[in-house]
Amino acid sequence: MDLEKQPQNPVAPTEYADPAASLRASDADRDRIADILREALAEGRLDAEEHADRIDSVYRAKTVGELEPLVRDLPAVRSAHGQDPYARGAEDPGAPADRLVAIFSASTRKGRWRVGPRTTAFALFGNVEIDLTEAMFGQRLTVINATSVFGSVEVRVPENISMRGGGTGVFGNFEVRTLEAVDPEAPVVVVNGYSVFGNVEAKPKRGKRIADLHERLRKRPGR
Repeated sequence: MDLEKQPQNPVAPTEYADPAASLRASDADRDRIADILREALAEGRLDAEEHADRIDSVYRAKTVGELEPLVRDLPAVRSAHGQDPYARGAEDPGAPADRLVAIFSASTRKGRWRVGPRTTAFALFGNVEIDLTEAMFGQRLTVINATSVFGSVEVRVPENISMRGGGTGVFGNFEVRTLEAVDPEAPVVVVNGYSVFGNVEAKPKRGKRIADLHERLRKRPGR
């Protein structure tokens, strides 16, 4: 036998690969990563631009292996029993995002309603209106991902919360009026997204404030 013709150190190309990384990512996987990014934004570990870039990558990811690098430099999200004074005990961090869609139509959310941690708004030749001036915030950080194509997405918030965000307008307008609340524990609303031949606008509603801010946010269901 000619030993020189035998392979010396055969190695299977996938021998050391993590098989989990090649699994297709589910909505729950993406939401888990989005929760960690939201928490990092609230704690100041990420700025609004970094958060927007990573969130965009989260919802473009096809596999689990594409998701994990987005939070590799961040601590895991706190549990529902953490120290956040505004987290409700019944809040489910894995719950799907609220969705408002207007295609050749209008979609409105306003009045006294409970705001979830994530809201997705999409307008195509239509109008979406999100009015948070009387809403009940179930968490400190709320993220709204807004997309407008030949349409309009309007977000209105109380004057005494914080608001930030950023996006892109392509032959359109994307405007987020930055707010910084006096109360350091006030809710934070982040509006990200883009508009194409459309309009996305987020700003405070004059004269609208949350008078019972602490009581409303700390109140837990069933109490």
